[in-house]
Amino acid sequence: IYSMTKPITSVAVLMLAERGALELTDPVSRYIPAFAEQRVYRGGSALNPGTDAAVEPMRVHHLLTHTAGLTYGFHHAHPVDEMYRSKGFEFGAPSGMDLAAASEHFASFPLLFQPGREWNYSVATDVLGRVVEVASGRRLDEFLREEITGPLGMTDTAFWVPEGSAQAGRLATLYNARPGGGLVENKVLARSATREPTFLSGGGGLLSTTGDYLRFARMLARGGELDGVR
Repeated sequence: IYSMTKPITSVAVLMLAERGALELTDPVSRYIPAFAEQRVYRGGSALNPGTDAAVEPMRVHHLLTHTAGLTYGFHHAHPVDEMYRSKGFEFGAPSGMDLAAASEHFASFPLLFQPGREWNYSVATDVLGRVVEVASGRRLDEFLREEITGPLGMTDTAFWVPEGSAQAGRLATLYNARPGGGLVENKVLARSATREPTFLSGGGGLLSTTGDYLRFARMLARGGELDGVR
C-alpha cells in the first residue's frame, strides 16, 4: 500500500508518545545518535555541496510533518536527491540494508533546509519507524502487529506474504507505463512482496487490503477505538 503505510507508522509514534515513551519535541538524535550533527545544504553540486550547521535539532514532530529537511531520491528535483540516488536510495533501500543502517545513511546526507523551516515529502516516516523500534525495544513489524494491526483484526496487513500462500494468490498485479504507450507488468515488485524484507519501510512497505485499511480508518474516525477495542 506504499505511502498509506505512513499513517499506520505515525499512529505507532503517537501511541508511544501517549505512553510517555517519547516526546514529540525530542531530538531525533536521542533515538538515532547519527542525527546529532546535521548539516544543511547551502549550494553547489551533489558531488561538491556547500553546507551549514543545523541551527535547530531535527525533532520527532518534524518527521511527523515532513518538515525535517529529508527527501526522496525519486524526486529528481534537488542535488540532495541525487546524493540519495547515488547511494541506492531511489525507491526503498539498497539490497540487504536494514532500517537501522538506512537511518544512519539518511543522517549522513545534508538536509534540504533547516528543520521546521519548510516542507518536503521524504523518508521521514521511514526514520520514524526506526524511532519506534528504539523507543519500544521491538522491531517495527512486531510493534505494528502487536499494537495496531493485530488488535484491529487487520489479518491481511503485513510487510510481506509467504510465497505460495492464499494471500500471495490474491496480490494485485502491478503495472508500469511502457515507453511509447501501454502498460507492462512489474514482476520485480510482485516478487518482493512474497519475500521477508530486510528494510522495514515505515514510509511505504506494508501490504494490505481495502477491508483492512477501512478498519484502520474507522478506528481513527472513532478516536482510537473500534469494536470495543482501544
